[in-house]
Amino acid sequence: MSLLQSLEERPVVPLNGPVLARLGGPGAVLLAGPAAGEGPEPFHGMLDRLGPTPPAMSSDIMSAIWASELRGRGGGSFPLWRKLQAALDAPGTPVVVINCSESEPASRKDWTLCSYRPHVVLEGAAAVARAVGAEEVVIHLHGRSIEPTTAIRCALHQRGSLAGDPDWRLSSGPGGYVAGEASAVARFVHSGVALPLSNSVPLARRGPSGRPTVVTNAETAAHVAALLRMGPDRWRAAGTESSPGPQLLTMAGAVPEPGLVVELVGQATIGEVLEAAGVPAPPAAVLVGGYAGTWLQGQAAWNAPMDATALRRLGAARGCGLIGVLPHGACGLVETGRLTRYMAGESAGQCGPCVHGLPVLATCMDGLAGGTAGRRSLKRLHRTADALPGSGACSHPDGVVRLVLSALKVFEHDVVRHCAGKPCRAADHPPVFLTSGPGGGELP
Repeated sequence: MSLLQSLEERPVVPLNGPVLARLGGPGAVLLAGPAAGEGPEPFHGMLDRLGPTPPAMSSDIMSAIWASELRGRGGGSFPLWRKLQAALDAPGTPVVVINCSESEPASRKDWTLCSYRPHVVLEGAAAVARAVGAEEVVIHLHGRSIEPTTAIRCALHQRGSLAGDPDWRLSSGPGGYVAGEASAVARFVHSGVALPLSNSVPLARRGPSGRPTVVTNAETAAHVAALLRMGPDRWRAAGTESSPGPQLLTMAGAVPEPGLVVELVGQATIGEVLEAAGVPAPPAAVLVGGYAGTWLQGQAAWNAPMDATALRRLGAARGCGLIGVLPHGACGLVETGRLTRYMAGESAGQCGPCVHGLPVLATCMDGLAGGTAGRRSLKRLHRTADALPGSGACSHPDGVVRLVLSALKVFEHDVVRHCAGKPCRAADHPPVFLTSGPGGGELP
């Protein structure tokens, strides 16, 4: 009997309602186990809690991943099985890179998993390597991520030389938003240069080394470990039809605990997620999906299910799983101007859209936020935004455009006032998102 057959024989237990769990809280899947104050879960602790790693052949793992409908949790939401199948079909021995750098400044999902559940990440990474026949797995972390790096290093030592494990290698990369992009990580791991590639060939078919290169993030790897233990049906039932499986979400902005990571098991609205995080009522607006995400009007976001289909109807996507709160009294245009200026400074500087286009967007947003931009500047902003998508070596300009255009839509009444030279008084409001510390603009 194959692993998938044995897993499918387990009954699928329907959920009584959504579970919003913190680290170590009841009902959690990825975040189950000891609480944050107890430090990283040791190897023997994970085995005591979950039992031994289920043995599986490559075909079993591929079948389970396919049946689970797991999509990558790094932001692209690409079906993992397609990426793995591309690597299997390509010539050469694949290499697997687990991208734990999490260069999305306000996100803490991968940071939390690597710091507190490193063995879950490693178990999933080993399964991905087994699925594609990779002999090496590179764990890539941000150079200043001290806690995750220490936890992963200790976990590798505790894991030892398990039968069937790949060769493990740690990689410590530079900071920067674009440095965490998949092709930039793959390039850095191979040559030490953290710049995105403009090659149209998917990394899974041919990476910078010439070998098939599977790049996925820490949360995705952890989900592989979970679904192989739970079975794809039970794992899938922990989500929704269009967003199968549990999902980790980072709270950012005007929330009681910026950087708090919660696990949603089942289906809940964004409002229910925010209430669980200590936000009692709909805010002015919500930023969904990260700094390259989409603004939603507060009440609309509050009532929207945290589900791919529901978000798509609103023109948004889960992205990196960030939910950012803009409070009443803050100005969405001012906040977007700050974010746009930050994102313009985070480009790789290797192609025209980033070098020339993003500074134009930032300048236009600065003027709009300050009430010094007229309709001519607004038209220039729209022309630039229309020209940028799809024109860069990576999708960095596309994300900035998405942020800006959603701001113009959600805060349209403020746009009219600001263009008339009547900016709101929120220009001096302390930054909501670009703050220092956990969950803020400085990378941990």
